[in-house]
Amino acid sequence: MMKERDLNTIIDLLERSCGKFPEQVYLWEKRGGKYEPTSYAETREHVRDVAAGLMAAGLRKGERVALLSEGCNAWVYGELGVLYAGGVNVPLSMKLTPAEVVFRVNHSGARFIIVSDYYAGAVRQLEAQMPEVERVFVIRPSRNMEGKYASFEELERDGRAWRQAHPGELEERTASVTADDLANISYTSGTTAEPKGIMLSHGNYVSNVLQADSLIRIPSWYRVLLFLPWDHSFAHTVGIYSFMYNGASLAAVDFGSSPMEYLRNIPVNLKEVKPHLLLSVPALAKNFRKNIEAGIRQKGKLVGWIYKQGLRVAYRYYGAGNYKGKGWRRMLYPLLWLADRIVFRKVREVFGGNLRFFIGGGALLDTELQRYYCALGIPMLQGYGLSEASPVISSNRPQLHHFGSSGQVVQPMDLKICDEQGNELPRGEKGEIVIRGGNVMKGYWKNPVSTAESLRDGWLYTGDMGYVDEQGLLYVLGRFKSLLIASDGEKYSPEGIEEAVTEMSPYIDYCVLYNSQSLYTAGLVVPNKAALKAYAEKHGVAPDSVEGCKLMLDKIYSELMRFRKGGDCEGMFPERWLPAVVAVLPEPLGEANGTVNSTAKVVRHKVYDLFRAELDFVYTPEGKDIRNPLNTKNMREIMK
Repeated sequence: MMKERDLNTIIDLLERSCGKFPEQVYLWEKRGGKYEPTSYAETREHVRDVAAGLMAAGLRKGERVALLSEGCNAWVYGELGVLYAGGVNVPLSMKLTPAEVVFRVNHSGARFIIVSDYYAGAVRQLEAQMPEVERVFVIRPSRNMEGKYASFEELERDGRAWRQAHPGELEERTASVTADDLANISYTSGTTAEPKGIMLSHGNYVSNVLQADSLIRIPSWYRVLLFLPWDHSFAHTVGIYSFMYNGASLAAVDFGSSPMEYLRNIPVNLKEVKPHLLLSVPALAKNFRKNIEAGIRQKGKLVGWIYKQGLRVAYRYYGAGNYKGKGWRRMLYPLLWLADRIVFRKVREVFGGNLRFFIGGGALLDTELQRYYCALGIPMLQGYGLSEASPVISSNRPQLHHFGSSGQVVQPMDLKICDEQGNELPRGEKGEIVIRGGNVMKGYWKNPVSTAESLRDGWLYTGDMGYVDEQGLLYVLGRFKSLLIASDGEKYSPEGIEEAVTEMSPYIDYCVLYNSQSLYTAGLVVPNKAALKAYAEKHGVAPDSVEGCKLMLDKIYSELMRFRKGGDCEGMFPERWLPAVVAVLPEPLGEANGTVNSTAKVVRHKVYDLFRAELDFVYTPEGKDIRNPLNTKNMREIMK
């Protein structure tokens, strides 16, 4: 049996699990109307066939293969097959624009592409722009393959034949892979700059899997329904490799025939798979809550009343997260038990009935949502990481979770908080989060300048602001490049305010704050058309009239004033960072205009660039009034 200290590569992780859990299920995939299992041993055979097929096609050690597909068994076979053949996987997001796909494929120098049938048409259209791509392997193709195109199944068949004709060659190639060899070139989403190719080695991934295991150990009987994109660094390491290391199993969402069908299948698949753990991001957490509360409203007023009272009791019972049932809170347990029996237990059945907890990654999840899911009995444990760190840096865990924090730092890993000059700050002081450990990337592909900026003397400068409290819990405050900077040089991270505004106001879809050494902060707001239209009509005013626009603008202003002195949200944030002037944006934020990236994060610099006219105008005397002509014009356009 392979010992823990002998684990150097991702290949070692799979081989170890095949030795310990050969007949245990690793992958679940829906075929013929039901989920079918694939064991660890069966997975390894598929992986070896893919690896041999790539070698037969000419893949040499260190060469790159791009992978563009929805989550499925072939995704795992494809990536691990590339790694067993000594290659480097370049995972691509399904949400990339054509130009972004071309950039990543060409920049990485990928020789081959593995693509699902749904995205194969897009690859065909881009073929002329990717001249270095020699072969494209299509997963379950719906049309005949010709030219440089072949089916993924044909790749496996060729691999089986090649293994028989070249005994020992695959094993020799696989044995040559070391911890220092690249496993992935994972491209950043480009929220603050152009995308960079993050070079992650086999050793980086193995280190991070073992580090993550120091906080949350996944039992071998756990199942996860992996509905995050499988190229997502969080889903990739925690969902695919941590589960593989622990002998647990992962299920793919039934993609069906389109991304829309995929989304509709998630609630169905949750009840079929009955996962014990889910990986989530804030955007999904918010959608889950909206759907839950819509279902509660359909149950009638009595259930709705019990639900609301139950939440109030649960919030007090759990306190800040890790005070469950302590002290006087014990007296609340009977009331919480009653609410759980009547409402909360049925809510958990939406997730299949086995769910123990979520692990939250990606952007920071606001404290209110953390309280909410804990109240339901399925806490969402906030973690922190970034792709350059493979990605897990810290996490709350079932035994210790504190709302608002990002939990304890994984071990072994060094973390320090530094000022702008790179000097380490005392515990409790705010500064840049800087880490050192086996999970830290090798650098950025073909980008020595950015590499030198981020990696210094073995330390990774994350670009994130935070601090460590007396309990050793990490608090992440936001991106340094997103900081608001007042005229006196004081700095503040805007994410908490922005999330609170959109979470607490049904009339505002997005609020993006801006302050670059100004006397006051501006808020760029995307209104919620449906809610404001209903508000105007309730007051007997046509939404697209001048009077209606002024009424709706006043409503937006009053929603923002809730956070100032005298409002019901007074004191949540320092007043100097709350928006004093407001620009109503003429169109939604989204991937179509580049203002939201593939992981649902706002691309701040794109928002500022695209709506520069509105931003400049609010800093003029005329623009200070929310009823100003430009806001009125934009509101009328939105309401048409």
